[in-house]
Amino acid sequence: MVLQRYPQMFQVVRRAFFLVVLSMLSVSAMAAPTAAEVVKQTTDELLADLKANKELYKTDPSSFYAALDRILGPVVDLEGISKGVMTVKFSRKASPEQMQRFEQNFKTSLMRFYGNALLEYDNQEIIIVPGTGRQEPGRESVNMEVKDSKGTVYPLSYTMVDLDGNWRMRNVIINGINIGKLFRDQFAQSMREHGNDLNQVIDTWAETVSKAKQSTKEPA
Repeated sequence: MVLQRYPQMFQVVRRAFFLVVLSMLSVSAMAAPTAAEVVKQTTDELLADLKANKELYKTDPSSFYAALDRILGPVVDLEGISKGVMTVKFSRKASPEQMQRFEQNFKTSLMRFYGNALLEYDNQEIIIVPGTGRQEPGRESVNMEVKDSKGTVYPLSYTMVDLDGNWRMRNVIINGINIGKLFRDQFAQSMREHGNDLNQVIDTWAETVSKAKQSTKEPA
């Protein structure tokens, strides 16, 4: 009688083992991507979209900025970047309405800042450098290299932060130029030029970014 039960017991154990393995595979498949994977996936999607629509984007930049917002928007820590550019000195004095307005203006100018550079992209080689560095808990740097047709290599480094289990871009360094610091310095200068009138600085932010863009024109 006991021997007759062994096949049934074996079936039960096998079925249970199968369910355990299946559940483990499901969890693995649903695991959140790493910081480097987020950068690679976003870069691949962005360049594929640019390759497919480049001629359209050259004649209709607004559609390109919209595509950038759709692809880059979800992986950019806009609130964190905006507060970092404004610095605690000014952000703690800003009203919620001013912060929201600055974030929106900053996003628009950021998309154009990157967009104008990306339109010059001509199938250069882009690779992620192994050895992503952990700066501190919840913060990592993802390094990339862009090689142009002449073989010149331009290093890029993205600072990624973990927000509720999702990696978001907080800063980028292009060929040694810290974009976050560049914008932060431009913001402080604009505050001085406008007599610490925050509303004036927010409303003229597009002009401020245009000045900053000149500093990074060749590296970008």
